[in-house]
Amino acid sequence: MRGWWRLGKWTVLIMFLHIIAILIFTKGFLLTRTELPHSSQCSDLSQSPCLSSSSSSCWTKPAVDRLIIIVLDALRFDFVAPSSFFEQKQPWMDKLKVLQRVALKNPSSAKIFKAIADPPTTSLQRLKGLTTGALPTFIDVGNSFGAPAIVEDNFIKQLIQNGKRVMMMGDDTWTQLFPNHFNKSYPYPSFNVKDLDTVDNGCIEHLVPSLYEQDWDVLIAHFLGVDHAGHIYGVDSVPMIEKLEQYNIILEEVIEVLQNQSGPGELHENTLLLVMGDHGQTLNGDHGGGSAEEVETSIFAMSFRDLPPMPSDFDSSSCEAARNICISSIQQLDFAVTVSSLFGVPFPFGSIGRVNPELYALAVGTWNVEKYKTGNGQDQKKLEEWMQNYINVLCVNSWQVKRYIDVYSALSVIGFSSEDLFHISDLYTKAEENWSYTKNLLLYKNESFDTSLPDLKRQIDGYFNFLSYVAELARSKWTDFNLKMMGTGIGIMLLSLYVHFLAIKKVNKSYGVSLPSSRDSGISFGLIFACFIVVIRACSLLSNSFILGEGKVANFLLATTGIMSLRYSFMKKKMLLEATIFLLLTFILRIAIEVGLSKQAATSQFMNVSSSWMRGISISQPVWAYMAEIVPILALMILGYFLYKAISSCCWGIPKYVILGTILSYLLIALHWATESNILNLAYLLKGIGKSCIPRTIYAIGLGQLSLLAFVQLFSKEDTSNYKGSLFVKMISILSACSSTIILLLGKQGALVALGSIVAGYCIMRLEGIERHTFNGAVGISSLHPLPVVQWSLLAVCLFFATGHWCAFDGLRYGAAFIGFDEFILVRQAILLTIDTFGFSHILSVFGLALFVAWPSFFNQTEHRRSLFSIKLFRIFMMYGLITATTVTATILCVAIQRRHLMVWGLFAPKFVFDVFGLILTDLLIFLASIYYFSGEEDSMQCDRGTEE
Repeated sequence: MRGWWRLGKWTVLIMFLHIIAILIFTKGFLLTRTELPHSSQCSDLSQSPCLSSSSSSCWTKPAVDRLIIIVLDALRFDFVAPSSFFEQKQPWMDKLKVLQRVALKNPSSAKIFKAIADPPTTSLQRLKGLTTGALPTFIDVGNSFGAPAIVEDNFIKQLIQNGKRVMMMGDDTWTQLFPNHFNKSYPYPSFNVKDLDTVDNGCIEHLVPSLYEQDWDVLIAHFLGVDHAGHIYGVDSVPMIEKLEQYNIILEEVIEVLQNQSGPGELHENTLLLVMGDHGQTLNGDHGGGSAEEVETSIFAMSFRDLPPMPSDFDSSSCEAARNICISSIQQLDFAVTVSSLFGVPFPFGSIGRVNPELYALAVGTWNVEKYKTGNGQDQKKLEEWMQNYINVLCVNSWQVKRYIDVYSALSVIGFSSEDLFHISDLYTKAEENWSYTKNLLLYKNESFDTSLPDLKRQIDGYFNFLSYVAELARSKWTDFNLKMMGTGIGIMLLSLYVHFLAIKKVNKSYGVSLPSSRDSGISFGLIFACFIVVIRACSLLSNSFILGEGKVANFLLATTGIMSLRYSFMKKKMLLEATIFLLLTFILRIAIEVGLSKQAATSQFMNVSSSWMRGISISQPVWAYMAEIVPILALMILGYFLYKAISSCCWGIPKYVILGTILSYLLIALHWATESNILNLAYLLKGIGKSCIPRTIYAIGLGQLSLLAFVQLFSKEDTSNYKGSLFVKMISILSACSSTIILLLGKQGALVALGSIVAGYCIMRLEGIERHTFNGAVGISSLHPLPVVQWSLLAVCLFFATGHWCAFDGLRYGAAFIGFDEFILVRQAILLTIDTFGFSHILSVFGLALFVAWPSFFNQTEHRRSLFSIKLFRIFMMYGLITATTVTATILCVAIQRRHLMVWGLFAPKFVFDVFGLILTDLLIFLASIYYFSGEEDSMQCDRGTEE
């Protein structure tokens, strides 16, 4: 153990520095908005300048008796809006026909809204935003798989505090966010994205029967089928169309039941129906970011009373002339406070939304201002009464927001700046200037008063200006960046880079290995060129455009190094085949990256069937369909043949059985793919086996293989007579043990990616030899040549993007976490998702670094000391970690510089999260690889050092 510690201590120190730096920087950058424990009470209104609605009500006069909220998860705006509103009609449009028909038939009591969400657009944050009326905090994205209870004041809490009964059915996230809040609840597990029907069927089972019951005031039904269909099949798919048509039937039945019971004195006489989405989704079914497709969703609101139309002064509708249907716009930020005003409960303490006039008018009613212009006195009086009532609601709304801003600024560490607070107070003062006059209008409205609609409109405009400014200010400056902590984190990251250099220098000095000398111009050029490539890649992360095209940048730099290797090959007239193959592989990787980016761009036709791009290559052409089925299996056969040759030539003992287990896993993977094939039709013969039993067997074999290798490390005496052969066996064993699970999770592309990685690694290793011969004419370990490690690092980045991933939460392939399983268990699914996301780019890449030392023909036969091989491998680990840490440091600097950028939460912050997670994972893997490869070093090192003496 002491032998390992001589080298491994540096990996521990560097990992410790990285963890500390990331924690400190994250604390300064991803600070959550301070969540105040305060809660609004009915009695608070006495502190405001506004009028109390009545002695029996709370903050506002209740306008509805019952509320039905039907949430259709990931409801795109074009699912609801008529296709005539868009340039081109798509197959998924006009499927919710009942909503369009009702909105067209009853424009004054039913309306379609375009609802704009604030990113990030994960379900957890959207539900928190909808119920609290506050802006989301980025850090909550990580809680989307285990939602904590909401501690802030919220609409659901206010309903319960004020004696309202709430019933919930559907997505179990609601019961996690609001434990013990529901009189009745029917939660269903929500994270099995392959299950399109369980949650929806549960809602259908309870929804319509509940409409006849009187034991609730608010009913919430959260459907998930559309969200899951998008994740698995995409928007333009048959399952998505079927789900939308199913929803149309359900909504038609719900509306019919409500209409039949909406007469005077009946159960739903004063009921408001809201059909809404929590967020949108891209054409591939992804969400989490801030693109228009993801933030634009819809709300359909319907009252069952006969109401006059909305005054044109407050109507933001855009209308489609041919069908005479109009669509309004609403911010999701306004939802909580608007619904609270309709129910008469206190507004959530931290809400900064505005009571939306159009949604408010659907329940409260209004009067047509056009009739007022004709001189109808009765119409004028009714319109003035509505506007006076709405002004009082806005007064309460503005007072509540101003109170929250004042309390937040007083209690938060940083809060808003004095300049911002002054401007907020100025706008509020202006809004209150005419309040005394307006209040008299409200108090003495039965007496003769020469009221003026322009005065009322001016008062409303004053409140609108105040509330709009506060919302925009919060969006632009809400996050409290702690620059000192961010600077400290950056400083520790820079220190870690120095420690990397120090580790390499110390180990080289201890074992008499020289660093590149300026007298060796060849090595100096190679070192400078490698550093130049790393610096270019790091600098590219300072641009949002290059972050979006990060895979292309890495591929371009990899091709550049390949061209340099080809130049060396021409100079020495050796290994031209390897150099040519390597360049060809970079070209193939570029195509694969383009396919992955096409998924990100939400325009891919490759993703119609599966998240694996191999599955979607032109289904319409039978030849390509057969190729997509056969080629991956052929690749598996080649991989199995390589392992068989390894067993035959140099593997013995337990490693031999580990590799045999991998060959068996490859056979099972081929069988698993066969059960999913549309050509072989084995799904019926192997019903249930291929779906769950085979993947679980492969997982079990992989776990058993890793356990055997750990047992060998702990209890088996290693043969030190042939360390090169032993190291090669170790590398083949660990890579084969990990590869089967990674290939299974990645799908049919996995086998091809694995095969390409082996060929690319072989080419890099071979070309490294020709480059070193070119520079100094001898092959040895006494020189430090980092270019192959730079190429390996760039190859790992290319593999990340080529396998259909990218640095955003909507780039996670959630379906991979459920291969072999139907139920959701957080730890298990998180592990599988991590393996799928970082399998090739991190896990196999780090353990595969031993290739540069382990290949039997790589070293000159005169270099036989084991300690030199260990030092070489250690320096490779350090160089790889240094390259990774350098790019992550650049990402952290970029995030700090661009912290006020428009795309900070949509692009830079997700990139930061992925990179720092990848860095810690890389450090951990280097630590584990050091233990695995360096175990038993003490005797050999002492022996070698004694020989030198």
